Amino acid sequence: MARFYPGLEDKHRNFIAAQKLFFTATAPTEGRINLSPKGMDSLRVIDAQCVAYLDLTGSGNETAAHLKHDGRITIMFCSFDADPLILRLYGRGRVVRRQDAAWPAWRAHFPALPGERQIIVLDIESVQTSCGYAVPQFDYRGERDTLMRWAEKKGTLGLLEYWREKNQTSIDGLATGLLEE
Repeated sequence: MARFYPGLEDKHRNFIAAQKLFFTATAPTEGRINLSPKGMDSLRVIDAQCVAYLDLTGSGNETAAHLKHDGRITIMFCSFDADPLILRLYGRGRVVRRQDAAWPAWRAHFPALPGERQIIVLDIESVQTSCGYAVPQFDYRGERDTLMRWAEKKGTLGLLEYWREKNQTSIDGLATGLLEE
């Protein structure tokens, strides 16, 4: 059965640390709902009420647009091993961009990853666990290096141009704020 918590407990932190994959879900007040898988060494538990992840360049920038316009975000972790569990973090999100004064402090939490675009911060309002009994078991075989190779090949100027062309608005036309001063 589902159970709610006001914040992350040690058992939740340990579960999060063991996961190789997480999902983010956001939505504007009107428009498409976005659900994105995330991986690599990109998520950090800051404290019982806050997690953050280093957002890497992708084909879109829906999360940033939705957070700018609505602020709601859910992050879900799901066990694919023998112990079934689903963990959801509900709350309000915000984007920390390279041009923000807070960037250096937030950036210090993460390893260097090619294509890093912004940091998504989730201020947790509630934590929910549920069984996950119907989720199949899978074996982790390793990280894909495709995104890293793509970003390295683009280089700094190529990524900036890509952000200008592909990451300024959501698929519903909402501004992402990526390059705003």
